[in-house]
Formats: sequence, C-alpha cells, structure tokens
Amino acid sequence: MAKDTEKLIRQLSLISYLMAERRPVTALEIRRDVEGYSGMNEDAFARRFYADRSELESLRIQLTVDRPADGAAEQENYSLAPENFHLPAIAFTDTEHAALQTALHLLDGEFAYAEPLRLALQQITWGRPSPLRAPEQRSVALGITASAGGHELSARLAKIETAIFRNKPITFDSYPMARDELGTRRVDPYHLLFQGGQFYLLGYSHEREAIRVFRLSRIRGKVAYATKAEHDFRRPADFDPRVYADRAEWQLGAEIGVAEVLLCERIAWQIERHFGRFGEIVPAGEHGTAEGDRLLRTPYSSARMIVSWVLGLGENAQLIGPPDLVEELSRRRSAIEELHSESVPLAQAVPAPPPEPAAAGQPRGAAAADQAQVEAAIRPERFARLVTLASILIRAGRAGQRLQVDELRRRLKISEEELREDINVLNVVNFGGGSYVLYAEVLEDEGEIEVDPEPYSDNFDRPARLLPVEAKALIAAIDLIGEHIPEGSLTSARKKIVAALGSDPMEQGLHVAHATTDDSHVVKMLSRAIVEHRMVELDYYKENEDVFSQRTVEPYALTNGREGWYLASFDPKKGEMRHFRLDRIRRAEVSKQTFTPRPEVDPAAEVDGWMRTGEVRSSRVARVWISPERARWAREQRRVADELADGSIVVELSFAGIDWLVREVLKEAGDAAVLEPQDAREAVLAAVRRLRAVPAGVS
Repeated sequence: MAKDTEKLIRQLSLISYLMAERRPVTALEIRRDVEGYSGMNEDAFARRFYADRSELESLRIQLTVDRPADGAAEQENYSLAPENFHLPAIAFTDTEHAALQTALHLLDGEFAYAEPLRLALQQITWGRPSPLRAPEQRSVALGITASAGGHELSARLAKIETAIFRNKPITFDSYPMARDELGTRRVDPYHLLFQGGQFYLLGYSHEREAIRVFRLSRIRGKVAYATKAEHDFRRPADFDPRVYADRAEWQLGAEIGVAEVLLCERIAWQIERHFGRFGEIVPAGEHGTAEGDRLLRTPYSSARMIVSWVLGLGENAQLIGPPDLVEELSRRRSAIEELHSESVPLAQAVPAPPPEPAAAGQPRGAAAADQAQVEAAIRPERFARLVTLASILIRAGRAGQRLQVDELRRRLKISEEELREDINVLNVVNFGGGSYVLYAEVLEDEGEIEVDPEPYSDNFDRPARLLPVEAKALIAAIDLIGEHIPEGSLTSARKKIVAALGSDPMEQGLHVAHATTDDSHVVKMLSRAIVEHRMVELDYYKENEDVFSQRTVEPYALTNGREGWYLASFDPKKGEMRHFRLDRIRRAEVSKQTFTPRPEVDPAAEVDGWMRTGEVRSSRVARVWISPERARWAREQRRVADELADGSIVVELSFAGIDWLVREVLKEAGDAAVLEPQDAREAVLAAVRRLRAVPAGVS
C-alpha cells in the first residue's frame, strides 16, 4: 500500500476514533487502538502522530490537547470536538442556493479551482438538492472565468498554490517586461492574485529583498521547491494583498509624484465612478470652464502609463501638473504627430522565432487547447475527496439507496479507478476491535454501489469543514461573479459562508480583485428588469464617438469580458443584439413596459468571441507599427504580422470603427503608428492635432 494511502487511512481512523470516544484519550490508547499506529515502536509513533496532528491542523481540523501541570508529553490527552471537524449548518435561502448553483454552472470546466469548488458546494449545500445537478442559467454569462490558461500555466499555478499552503520557498525563471531580461528568482510565496484575466504571485523576493509581484504567464519553465523542509518561512502578520490589488496601472511601483488631471463635465461622472478610488476628485475651481468639471489628483509611479491614460481620454481630459509630467505628455504627442505626418521608416523584416517545442507527450494546437480546457489547475487534496465521499455513501446507505457508479464519478469528477480506490480506503478506516465506519461494495453487473453504514458512521454522516483550497475556491468563485446574478444573492451567501468558516479565505492565499467600477446601483436595476422581463431605458456614453445615446432595450443577461461587465440586450429599433458596458451607463431606468423573451436570442453568443479575445468581428484590419521599446508588451496582447530587425514589430488590429483604433494608437503614447489604411493614419493625425490645439498644462 502506498505511503500516502496509509497516511490517509491513519488520519481518517484517528478522526473517527477521537469523535467516537467523546472523551480525552492518551497517546498510548491512540497507539493501541487506531489503525496504522499499532505496529510502530514508541519513537516512530511519536514522529508520525506529531506529523499527522500538524497536517490535520493545516487542513483546519484542530485537535484539543490537554497538558498536565508538569508538562510531561507522555501524559497529554487528546480529543476532537465534533464542531472542530464538522461544518456548521448554513441556512441558505432559496435565492442564495440558486445563485450558488448558477455559480457552479458558469465556472465548471473553465475555472482554475473548479474541482475543489465542486466539493465545497457539495459540502455547504448539504441537505438540499445537489448543486452539481444545477439547471442551465441564461441570465448571466462569463467571458472571463479565472481559468489558468493552458496546461503549463496550470501546472505552475498548482505548484505555487501548494507552496503557499505549505510555506515552502520556490525558485523559478522570470521574465520581467520592464527589465527585458530572464532571471532566476527565489521567492517566499505569500498570496495569489487574480486581476484583469491574469494570475499573479505576491511574494518576498530574496534577490530584491522586498515583496514583488510576478505574473504567472511570464514565469518560464518549471516552478521548483527551494528546499525539502516544510514551513520554511512565515508570512508577515501585516501583509495585506488588497494593497497590491487596489492600484491603477500607473501606480504599479514606487510613487514618483502626484498627477493633476482636469476632467471635462461630460466624462467626470464616469471617471469618478471608475477611477476615483485611485486618488481624489474635487471640483475643478479656477481650472475648469464648466460647473461640472472636476480635478483628479492621483499618485503615479510610471510617467508613461499616466500619460497613456490621459491621451486615451482624448479632448475630455487635460494634464495640468506637475510640470515634468506635462512636458512628457507634450513630447509624446509630438512623437505621435511626427509618426503620422511622415512615412514610418521600417527596418527589414526577419523570420519569426520558432514556437517552443511541446514537452514529451504533451498535445499541440487545438488538442492542447482542448486538454487545457478539461484539466483543472488545482486538484483538491484526496483527504477532502474521501471525507466528502464518505458522507455521500453513508447517507445513501442509511436511506437504503444504491448509488450509480457513473453518476457518482460525474459528481466528483474522478475516474472509475479513482472511485474504486477511494472506496477501498474508506472500507478499512477503523480503530481496532472491528470498529469500522462503513462498508461499500461495487456491484459489477449492475454498475451500482451498495453501502452498509457501520455504527460509527455517525462520525462522517455530516459534511466536514471546508479544507483551505475548497474554501478559497468557493469564495473566489463568488468574488469573481459578484452581484451579477439576477436571480439570487451571492453577497449574502458569502457572508454566511465566511461566518461558518470563522475567517475569510481571501486572506489566506487567493484574492480576486474586484473591478474598479462600482456598478452596484446599475446592476440592481438591470437585474430586476431581466427577471421581470421589463424594458429598460439607458442613457449611454459611447466613448469611441464621445457622444451620449438614449436607448430603450430588452435586457436578457449580464455578461463579462476583458474590459468589464456588459448588459446583453435586444434593441427593437436596430432589430439586433446590443451590448452595453455597465461603467458607461450614466443612467438606467426600468420601464413599466414588459416584453416577451425572443427564443432566437442567445445572450452568451459573444462570450467566446470579442468578449474573451478583445477582437471585434470586422472586415477591416489595420497594420500598426510598434516601437522596439514596447514590442515585448504588444507580443502578449496583439497578433504579430512582422518581426523587424531593429526589434520593432508590426501587429494587425481588427476594428469596426476608426474612433476606437485612434484611441488605441493614442494610448500607445508615441510608441505606435498606423501604417495602413490611410484614412486611419489621417484620423490619428487629426486627433493628435486637436489635442495639441490646447497646450498641456494650460486651463
């Protein structure tokens, strides 16, 4: 029998024994009665028992130790209160339960923590219809689902997750974009952060002697443990991952100044809602020309990034300080104008580097993508699976029901071989004297499982406490979706779950950064309209055209994508589907007029298209030159058409409207130029000349 299997049998038998005795017991009694300890000498037992206690405590299963007054270890008594093993009952409402069902349906298969999420939902919804049989919900769809992003990235995520859990330093090769060099790092991993569709590692870098942020997609090769020892470091008590999640792009680094940005009245409401948390917004006073103008003061660590953001706002924003930042803006506007006034001198094209070879046995192309889709990045500990399976088996046995092998495999997402192995393990969990927990038999001819619960099955007849990875998966799923489920409430469910756990799992290893926008008031109205099939009237800001539009539409679903959350709706006047970004809805009002849902409307039709890829369907494609200084960033986000000898590249951007393309080029702050089509080049030139008409720093 494998050592891991022996350990699991020993630990499960220990738990069952301690809860069955209902009294403190001595180490001698444990060694004598519990399966797996009886054959050990005194020293071996002491080592194994100490290791088992430590591991159970790390799984949130806390043994109580009563020490005698003289402190003699051999006289210690041990017990396990049922409340230290069993999960407290959580009284979910029907709407909360429906919301949890929807969360599982939306994320299952495309969530890095999909498997522990399934087990967690099996535990917390105990006694209700299984969330694993949730019906399809069409009122919400996800383009961004916190999937790891391929087999290799999944492997890194799983290794880092384990290292955080075990407090083990790790080593890896990292490619930081700003420094443009590959280097080996030794890091004490503190926390994982999911933000903007990417996973990041927060940890102490021994090379930098400071906490650093590492994007997982920029880690090269394998992640390895730095030592063989367990618990090599302790995370600082004052470490707060929210500090790293709550930053704008221009604030990622050491602060170098405070920018002052004058905001035109027409977009001030949107900037305040979307970016107000990154600084302070006050009335513009003498700087403004209209009563609604506002002044944003925001700390920055990257001059280029804050200038890029201001340029993307077009004529509705004006950088007025500090002077060196204003000068930087002026220089970059001049560069944009020069690049579009004259032809761009292109270096000679060079062959693109060959793709990295796939590892032995690893599929390529579409097959690799399919495999990455079905492989979960994080697998729950087998301990969690066993206690969940024990609960399911005992409940069925007491009800006199047989379980279908195929159905149980699907519910737990395991193979038939794994299911049989797990049943064999549970069949031998005991603590001497014939005191077993259950006996289950797979009936080969009928494809069913028959269960005979033993007298001590009470110890596992209720759901166990969520293990750390299960708790993190559950709360991460809730935080990823937020309050965007029309029929149900994840916020209230989250509060009940955290109360039952006794702490917030987001403080212990994974933080899902919320969108910067607070759209809760808009979401509430739209959700009501979706559920009641009522028309909604929108006052919508079309950013690319810099105009407001009034629409009356049929709301069908809330969907998310690379740039935020959208309302998927049908516009009767246009006769087609329209998607409206929630952060651009200035006002929404639910009409008294109802509508009959159209059977041909598919709210999730665009989820696998532009919402996930960022590329709109269009017949026009622009060729855009990117400077050598910015090429490495563009390679991550754009489709590269040509590699050039000086390190610059030419990318292809599909676009539906020139206004969008102009903004994208302006945001590159002088490091990009449209090569073709010609009308797009002329549009960029006209836009930058309009910006130069009002000198930076002058109100």
